[in-house]
Amino acid sequence: MEASPPLPTSERSRRWAATMAGHDASGVRTAHADSRAALGDPPPAEALARPAREEAQDTAMAPGATRAAGSGQRARAEEPDPMRTCFERDRDRILHSAAFRRLAGKTQVFIFPADHQRTRLTHALEVAQVATGIARALRLNEALTEAIALGHDCGHGPGGHASEDALGVYLPGGYDHAVWGADVSLAGLNLCAETLDGIRNHSWSRPAPTTPEGEVVSWADRIAYVCHDWEDAVFAGIVTPALLPDEVRARCGEARSSQLGAFIAAVVDTSLQAGRIGMDEPSAEALAAFRRCNYERVYLRPASVEQGEAVVDVLQALVRFFGDQPNRIPDVAAGRGMSGGSDEAVRAAVAYVAGMTDRFAMATAVSELGWDPDHLPRGVDEVHRHA
Repeated sequence: MEASPPLPTSERSRRWAATMAGHDASGVRTAHADSRAALGDPPPAEALARPAREEAQDTAMAPGATRAAGSGQRARAEEPDPMRTCFERDRDRILHSAAFRRLAGKTQVFIFPADHQRTRLTHALEVAQVATGIARALRLNEALTEAIALGHDCGHGPGGHASEDALGVYLPGGYDHAVWGADVSLAGLNLCAETLDGIRNHSWSRPAPTTPEGEVVSWADRIAYVCHDWEDAVFAGIVTPALLPDEVRARCGEARSSQLGAFIAAVVDTSLQAGRIGMDEPSAEALAAFRRCNYERVYLRPASVEQGEAVVDVLQALVRFFGDQPNRIPDVAAGRGMSGGSDEAVRAAVAYVAGMTDRFAMATAVSELGWDPDHLPRGVDEVHRHA
């Protein structure tokens, strides 16, 4: 017979333990003993079901918005959810996926970010906030917009965009995080074609997404990262607010909140007037100037380039190691036997390394390859400490 767990000893712990089963309120369990929230007369059950919700959304959306009804084509057929639309289901799957959680440990701009700097995860959340705000104003499908935004960077490897340079040499056609995210990182989620299309084509160098929601995410991604990467660089002491281009300051201000507000309003106002997703010329020029400034002063500064080169060295060494010994890759060792050095083994190695977080990749290089820790990329706080 198993022993009972020890009873809580502190008064706070006893109060917390007493809520284990909630509170009984006339046959209904409530979270609080004094719960008094009421819904009024409940709607009929059929009004809450997915078909009725889809119909209500259809009425409220703009003519060009993507409807959930009639969408939802997946690689593997599934029964529709009784309550959630197909895009709400996609959003939930991405949010609960391991690929999304791992973004918390992947570089946005600074590898091994300090406590208040962005990671790929917080970037994805900020893109989702910007994108859904625009979609709401334009009466587009918010669930599809949010699903694309949350999943758009799930194909990124460790160490930021340098991982694309590192991994691309092993794949025909190179490594594009947008394509890899849709076709590999999130493939197991069986997402809708519209969601995958938006993820695959969110980068401006790719073909245009087929939905207005996908185009909104393309704009939201650029707006979000341009503004928050600059803010992180200012807080890190890499740049000062005085270096912000004059046209950005004049049109959008110096604070991230005012910059976001100006660029979001520009997309909403222009899209409503033009009938297509876009931004007016002066605002677009300011955004371009802002991005050029980030490239020149943040992304391509000597320390950043050096960091990228160190990332490439580590990741390529890991791919060579696991490509030569594919049975060291967990899912391969679990039953997919393959020959070391084969194209299949190298691709499996790329997939494994691409899924790693920054810290796991660097720790694996040290433990498995005997990598010299002094030759690992350094976080911005470490660079300052060693300067």
